Amino acid sequence: MKRAAKLGLSLAITGVCFWWTFRHLFDPVEPGSARTNWDAMWASVKAADYRLLVPYFFVLTGIHLCRTLRWGDLLSGLEKVKFRPLNEASAIGFMMLIVLPFRLGEFARPFLIAERSKIRRSAAMTTVVLERIIDGIIIAVMLWVLMLFVPGDSAGIRHIKWGANLMFSVFFGGLCFLLFALWQRQRAVWLVRATAGRISGKLADKAAEIVDAFVGAMHQLPPARRIAGFFFFTATYWALNGWGMSMLANAFGCQGAAVVTCQPMGLTFFQGYVTLAVLVVGLMIPAAPGSAGTFQAGVLVALSVFLPQSVVNTSGVAYANVLWLVQIFQQISFGLFFMVASKQSFKDLTGKLQAEGREAAGAPKATAAVPASE
Repeated sequence: MKRAAKLGLSLAITGVCFWWTFRHLFDPVEPGSARTNWDAMWASVKAADYRLLVPYFFVLTGIHLCRTLRWGDLLSGLEKVKFRPLNEASAIGFMMLIVLPFRLGEFARPFLIAERSKIRRSAAMTTVVLERIIDGIIIAVMLWVLMLFVPGDSAGIRHIKWGANLMFSVFFGGLCFLLFALWQRQRAVWLVRATAGRISGKLADKAAEIVDAFVGAMHQLPPARRIAGFFFFTATYWALNGWGMSMLANAFGCQGAAVVTCQPMGLTFFQGYVTLAVLVVGLMIPAAPGSAGTFQAGVLVALSVFLPQSVVNTSGVAYANVLWLVQIFQQISFGLFFMVASKQSFKDLTGKLQAEGREAAGAPKATAAVPASE
């Protein structure tokens, strides 16, 4: 029932986001005009300069390498994992994060790296949690600073600033608690049991176990050189993300379009980074696999800060969907390639991750084993 409720909620959120994204596509472009925004959106799709997909794909490859190498730097305090198994675990793990519901893919990278090294899953999960916290703080601070230079005080800008503040509060609060746990391990575990225990005893036990494992792994932090490497690759990772998004937006400038309905658009580097930060905040909302719906809605919210609504509702929609499709294609293609190369069974992996998710939720494990395909 819990999974059914989560699925229903995520699909409902996805449906609302898709409705919000496409709600103006059948509105007339001009009063009295028979043409609709759908015509203009489709004209933008057909007139786009898809040659820019080639350099953007190289940018996405660089993003993948940065994510992989920075994770390797975090793991180095536990074990120095060679690039090939690290890259396999990273590529397959990020694919699983996209295709599996209920964020079961979060367990994929720790599980995969544990199979390819001597690192325990719980310790590897600690590095994933730490990545999430640091990324959340970076994006919240970056968005807050960028919005200081955005003129105006519309409702959209106020909502974005509110989202940035909320995101910073959540992740910075999590970081402060983990630092407290590092200082006062027993008290932190007791506090988790005392608070979460009011909701569920199983939840309290699992949360306390996670906190305790996190503190244990934090005592095995990598040396300063590898920590510096982690922050270098993190900065490069986010820099490539924003630059790539602004570059791909210029493909929708309607150059040489044969129809007047095409609405040209483009983004500066500054606007690309604002769009990136707003998108990341929007992706915190639970949705269907691949963040379908919330991804497009997040991009359009950001574009509405800079572009006329007529452009957002046409070329903006085209850009948001192409951006989403290209990113999904890149991550799934990389994951499938390394899954085949490493002879990893998708069915076996998903079964083990589902068992991991049930264990994390405090549910009993299934008695029947999931057969591994050859």
